[in-house]
Amino acid sequence: MASMSPATTQLKRRLGAVVRTDRRSLWEASFDSSKLSFLPEAVVRPRKREDIGVVLTLANRLRVPVTVRGRGTTLTGAAVPLHGGWVIDLLGLRRLRIDAEAGLAYVQAGATNAVVRAAAEAEGWFYPPDPSSDKYCTIGGNIACNAGGMHGGKYGVTRDYVLALKGYLPTGEWVEWGTATKKFSAGFNLRDLWIGSEGMLGIVTDAVLKLIPLPPVRWTLLTSFADEVTALHAARELFAARVQPAICEYLDRYSVQCAERATGRSVFEGQAGRPVILLELAGGAGEVAGQKRVLLDWARRNTVAFREARDRAAAEELWSVRRKCSGAMFELGDAKLNEDIAIPMRQYERFARFLDALRRKSGLPIPTFGHLADGNLHVNIMYHRADPAECRAAEAAVVRLMETVVALGGTISGEHGIGLAKTPFLRLQHSKAEVNAMLAVKRALDPRGILNPGKMFDVFQVWKHPRVDVHLPWDH
Repeated sequence: MASMSPATTQLKRRLGAVVRTDRRSLWEASFDSSKLSFLPEAVVRPRKREDIGVVLTLANRLRVPVTVRGRGTTLTGAAVPLHGGWVIDLLGLRRLRIDAEAGLAYVQAGATNAVVRAAAEAEGWFYPPDPSSDKYCTIGGNIACNAGGMHGGKYGVTRDYVLALKGYLPTGEWVEWGTATKKFSAGFNLRDLWIGSEGMLGIVTDAVLKLIPLPPVRWTLLTSFADEVTALHAARELFAARVQPAICEYLDRYSVQCAERATGRSVFEGQAGRPVILLELAGGAGEVAGQKRVLLDWARRNTVAFREARDRAAAEELWSVRRKCSGAMFELGDAKLNEDIAIPMRQYERFARFLDALRRKSGLPIPTFGHLADGNLHVNIMYHRADPAECRAAEAAVVRLMETVVALGGTISGEHGIGLAKTPFLRLQHSKAEVNAMLAVKRALDPRGILNPGKMFDVFQVWKHPRVDVHLPWDH
């Protein structure tokens, strides 16, 4: 093992055993779900919040890069230590308390999304944001990238539930943004500036989250369509009827085929290989009953076939297929450019036609699934790393995809953030003036540029870098 730098020696002297420099700790902190790997010099696992202030104060004085991570479920490379330095691992900070009277969750950054939801539901409350990795991903990470999930169309995303944040500026100074009240209008809203800033403007240690009453009734419907354009047009018709499903998940035929091969059974018996939309209504009994009548009438007019879940066990069986489709795509290639674009609803059919053309031109499989209630689609460009022609085709395809998304009035990221993976496209989305405004904020809060350097603004072509061959439990 290489000798420690003078800066890391000072850090170990200050914090002792919470600073790890062994090979395994450094390796485990070197990558996230992007599978990009850059070794840090030390990993800090704080036992208390004050340890973070010590790390940042020293790092700021000595100009040491600092990267913050939770579980590392991000797909963009936002949690990898691109420039080495120190990694702060927040998994040890996971205290949680539910205020059942006020409908609030007081939670530390290392608590997982699923644990927060379960604790809320035990008290009759609901925390809607639900990334697909919710059993593993942390609240701190969700705040860092403003995570969404399947419930986003009806209930919103992480930002809509954060009332207050506590944590540290990159200088090591302690700050609190907002209060445990549902109204707050005292000064600039720096709380929301931290949300979605990908760990570049400060480190969140604690949050106060708003909860909503747990919906007493849920009802699930699986629908099958002749083709993708028909499915997306039908979704628009449903929303025009003022039906707002709690969940409206779309799988194109290629995603369905992957899921069917992975599970060994049809997603929809007798409708093998067709695109599907999986819907769930949630709310009071009267609300759900009324929307159910509208939805069933819509299904009779628009679908090839439909099937409702008779109980929660049957509904869970339907949702299990949705969860398997992403991991199952690796049968189409050993590498994936996983894009989480969002487009305006009026562009749904046009975008489906564009994807068909992109598949033909690139010669690559591009299975697509996502959240139709908010236009957030996960476009997966599959290729083989060892095939130079496929690598070039994947690069050209992702550039064309992003150019088209922006031209259609959409966004290059709906919920994953920029990290490293989306950096080539940030300036497609934002003008020079807009990027300069963001950089000005970064310089104001992080004058020495120590916090998560190299992310978001510096162009990094992720498809040109090798990935580590690791299996993560949330990959499938």
